[in-house]
Amino acid sequence: MSTIVVSHGLQARADSVWFPPFRAELTGRGHQVVIPNLPNTDAPQRDPWREALAVVAAASRPEDTVLVGHSIGAVNVLRVLEAHDPAAGVFAGVVLVSASVHEVGYDLLAGFFAGDFDWTRIRAAAKQFRVLQAIDDPVNAPDPLEHVGVLIRELGAVATVLPDGGHLGAYPEDHIELPEAVRLVEECLAAPRAVPAG
Repeated sequence: MSTIVVSHGLQARADSVWFPPFRAELTGRGHQVVIPNLPNTDAPQRDPWREALAVVAAASRPEDTVLVGHSIGAVNVLRVLEAHDPAAGVFAGVVLVSASVHEVGYDLLAGFFAGDFDWTRIRAAAKQFRVLQAIDDPVNAPDPLEHVGVLIRELGAVATVLPDGGHLGAYPEDHIELPEAVRLVEECLAAPRAVPAG
């Protein structure tokens, strides 16, 4: 059984945006889906969020785990990977939904972007990266594709860009289905695994 660990975004919880149908679909396929309610969701802080997610991610074997992040939760996933020691195992995959690679005008979230990302460490912490972005995302405006391009260049990510959908759940009560996120998780899990040297 594989584990999918999800980092929600600002003001969100485990029952927000596309998470309930996402969890139901993947649970129905035999996976465990864990969506921790991160602390102080109305005014998130980088270190407490990173530490809380890292504890949950460490509860399963990295080789059988896909990390998923939405919005500032995607940045949280990047910070977890940046601090992860690959000697403890490399994650099966990462799915970043509506991810930002730099500040986009929310002073409340500026701390998540303090200091450059260590892309080399992030890249070494997971076998593969998938990005899901809508071209009309108002949060990552004026150019959502700029963020996608950085993730492709720095992480070798494979991107799926939707023609619409906004921030793919801008508010916690935006209950939508996002089958593309399920597909990207399954792609990560279906990728060939490295065979240990004998």
